[in-house]
Amino acid sequence: MTHALTLSHSLPSTAGNLDAYIQAARHFPMLSETEEFALARRFREEDDLDAARQLVLSHLRLVIAIARGYLGYGLPHADLIQEGNIGLMKAVKRFDPSRGVRLVSFAMHWIKAEIHEYILKNWRLVKVATTKAQRKLFFNLRSLKADSDTLSPAEAAEIAQKLGVKAEEVVEMETRMSGRDMALEGNPDDEDEHRVAPIAYLADAAAEPTQVMAAREYERLQTEGLQGALAGLDERSRRIIEARWLDEENPATLHDLAAEFGVSAERIRQIEAKALQKMRGLLAA
Repeated sequence: MTHALTLSHSLPSTAGNLDAYIQAARHFPMLSETEEFALARRFREEDDLDAARQLVLSHLRLVIAIARGYLGYGLPHADLIQEGNIGLMKAVKRFDPSRGVRLVSFAMHWIKAEIHEYILKNWRLVKVATTKAQRKLFFNLRSLKADSDTLSPAEAAEIAQKLGVKAEEVVEMETRMSGRDMALEGNPDDEDEHRVAPIAYLADAAAEPTQVMAAREYERLQTEGLQGALAGLDERSRRIIEARWLDEENPATLHDLAAEFGVSAERIRQIEAKALQKMRGLLAA
């Protein structure tokens, strides 16, 4: 990861005053679509690290916003931001402007993935979620539970239906999660007046800035003819593009779709490439 390692030395540091870092990040200008794609092409075609640096700096505020949504796990905001920045640099390295998708949408997956990995390695309760399916269930269950009360059988069944898993799996994960939970309001007998109770960290997911940004970006793509381009594809190609590129939370892998359609992952990749080429032609028309 040579580019990311080199680039990291030119980024503002989260060490020290976090408020000063956040203020500094807000001063980096946001890029227009034309500027963003031009910088991305310079980086991909000319290995221009200054172009990559500008792409990263212009999206630091996105990382800060996403990291804020994970404060409910009780981990330092600065550490969450640092891990998110790693994800952002990985996204910049892989970003392909020819696909017609803005970096803000593409980078969300990579930023969240790095933050998830950090939480999984450092938050004590998550260590019981060792498989990919368990990790997915852990994060989804935390977001769907309205409070800290134990789920009733009916609630567990409803969540299981939403997540496409068995009710028993939901109950098992909730049991693991609640085994050593801390009180949300903290310990009233604690004499440390500077200790902050977990309730102070919890964020309102409904007001998460990234959700608002994602909605605006989706609307922009719709107005530019994305739905029309998708309609021009056959059913299988449309399903592959939607699963791979339009599902921000849980994008499908080539192997996932290969299993769904009963073909090889290479065949899925070929269909995806052909569909994207056709969509670019339709959007350019």
